[in-house]
Amino acid sequence: VQLQASGGGLVQSGGSLRLSCAASGFNSRYHAIVWFRQAPGKEREGVSCITSGGATYYADSVKGRFTISRDNARNTVYLQMNSLKPEDTAVYYCGTDIVRDPNSDSWKFSSFWDYWGQGTLVTVSS
Repeated sequence: VQLQASGGGLVQSGGSLRLSCAASGFNSRYHAIVWFRQAPGKEREGVSCITSGGATYYADSVKGRFTISRDNARNTVYLQMNSLKPEDTAVYYCGTDIVRDPNSDSWKFSSFWDYWGQGTLVTVSS
C-alpha cells in the first residue's frame, strides 16, 4: 500500500490548488481516503474524507471551499481547494485504511488511518 501526494505549491490568498493522492498496491475505489494537514506548531487535523461508498466529509473550516473526489481510472483522489486563505498553509497528507470505513466522527482522528503518504506543502500568501 502506497500513497503519493502531490500538487502543493505557493498561491496567493483567494487562489486555487488541486492536490492529488495517487494510490498504488491497492484499488483506492474500494477504500476510504482522507486528507489531513499540519501547520507549523500545530497538531495534524482532518481536512476531508471520501469513503468507499462515496460519502464525503469536510472540516468546518473548509466546507464550501474544498471538494474531494476520486478518479477510479487513475486510482487517484483529488482535493480541489478554492478560495484559499493564509490559514490553509500547511503540509497536506493523504491516508487510507484498507480494512475499515470511517463514520462522520472517526475520520477526523489520525489514529484511525493506517497508511500515509508523504506530505505536500501548501503555502498561501496574504
